[in-house]
Amino acid sequence: MMATRLKQFGLLLFSMLICGVSFFQMFERTAGGFPHSYLWMLAFVGALFLTAWGLLLRFQPYANQAIMCCVMVLTGTGIMMIARIDQDLNTSVAFKQLLWLSIALVVADLLVIFMKDYRVLRRFSYVSMVIGLVLLLSPMLPVVGSEQYGARIWVKIPGLGSFQPSEFAKLFLAFFFASYLYDHRDQLAVGGKKVLGLQLPRIKDLGPIIVVWIVSMGVLVMQHDLGTSLMFFAMFVSMLYVATGRTSWIVIGFIAFAVGAFAAANIFSHVGARVGAWLHPFDSTQYNKEYGGSYQLVTGIFGLASGGLMGTGLGQGHPSLTPIANSDYIYAALGEELGLTGLMAILMLYLLIIAAGMITAMKIKDGFGKLLASGLVFTMAFQVFTVVGGITLVIPLTGLTLPYMAAGGSSLIANYMLATLLMVISNSANKPESDIDSDTFQYEAMQALNARKQSRARRSVASEQSAAQSQAVSQAATQAVPQVAIPATMQQSQATEIISTETPVAGTPIVPPAPPSNGFGTADMTSTPNPSGNTSEGSQA
Repeated sequence: MMATRLKQFGLLLFSMLICGVSFFQMFERTAGGFPHSYLWMLAFVGALFLTAWGLLLRFQPYANQAIMCCVMVLTGTGIMMIARIDQDLNTSVAFKQLLWLSIALVVADLLVIFMKDYRVLRRFSYVSMVIGLVLLLSPMLPVVGSEQYGARIWVKIPGLGSFQPSEFAKLFLAFFFASYLYDHRDQLAVGGKKVLGLQLPRIKDLGPIIVVWIVSMGVLVMQHDLGTSLMFFAMFVSMLYVATGRTSWIVIGFIAFAVGAFAAANIFSHVGARVGAWLHPFDSTQYNKEYGGSYQLVTGIFGLASGGLMGTGLGQGHPSLTPIANSDYIYAALGEELGLTGLMAILMLYLLIIAAGMITAMKIKDGFGKLLASGLVFTMAFQVFTVVGGITLVIPLTGLTLPYMAAGGSSLIANYMLATLLMVISNSANKPESDIDSDTFQYEAMQALNARKQSRARRSVASEQSAAQSQAVSQAATQAVPQVAIPATMQQSQATEIISTETPVAGTPIVPPAPPSNGFGTADMTSTPNPSGNTSEGSQA
């Protein structure tokens, strides 16, 4: 155990070293020295990471700490690039991002301490659904809702700024989906008719996916946000596949979303503008549009192209030329200065987190934990796919941010909560089983119980057989005993004795008993008792 702890601590220090070296190299090339404000703030954040590592050892000793190290490298690289862009634009977004990172680490520490069992989330499934839907639809409120960059996905809080509630809504909806699918997985797994070799679900089981499809399309229509609607629908369909194991759900979900997106692109202008910029980014008409054009797309593509294989080097590119480079297009900014090699390393870190989450989902024995871990991992994976796919022209551009790297406090806190939940679930998955919980013990216990039941059954059968034999013997003995005929005179004598012993009724004369019979049907009256004891004979034949 001590060797494992030393390896984990060494990996943590190596991750901190990578972040520190990248900050030092970037500031030396852009500012000529390391700013003292960033030095003290980075030291404070490093202390918070060490504290988080210690709390994991104390409260979640079997958690997969590789997740925390990958998250640290991604966050440090993202804040480094945000600080790089600040040098060109003379802003201070990176320092604010470090403050948000400190808050995210405190929230993660609280989860590590107080969430000893993740299964407590199952008790609040419908509460989580209500909270998730309220957060998802809150930007549509007339006072607090705010529209930025053509999408109404922000909520303003006086004195605190604005945040993106959909980042937190995905967590609460993941809790609800995991609980709902765990309770109804048997009904949803039952197949209906087979069409073209595909086992379709029953009509009455399509209700949940229809409701989620309507909500996703509502987000797409009302908030002008293709990315959020795609992420929520994909998260539910993937969790549905994990719960039932039926490929038909994925096919139906893909077709339903494709039909909805096609209809929205032809009906609503803002969705059509996104699709047009994606299909024809280098067209002059799309490029010169004031709103909803392809200027941002083309600038990001040129930035990626100028980076090449190895990149221009930290501090030696021009990432600030791309609009919103520190948030939506931070992947393109990193590709310019780190090159294709750096981008592949970043994707590999995301892949390690996703792989750790999938391994946790496969190892955990609790069905709710399996669905929750897979849902959280799929959510992060789809978010990375939509952001990277939008920048590289794989899919239309969305308004989502790259997890752990893009500027934004709400996204950072929500994704740190997601990573912490994965580590809490991995603690339960990796916890060694006690002897009483092991599969071997349970198998042997079942074998002993079965043997005991069989012995009881044999004893009951043997007792029933012996009772049947005893009853048969007694019946045979009864039938073998001869029936003795009782003379009529004896029967009359016995009846007389019974009558004489009964209590006489008042007023009824007492009749003396009849004299005994001589065996031939006549009473013997020739002999009478004599006080002297001699017998006098009346006559002789």
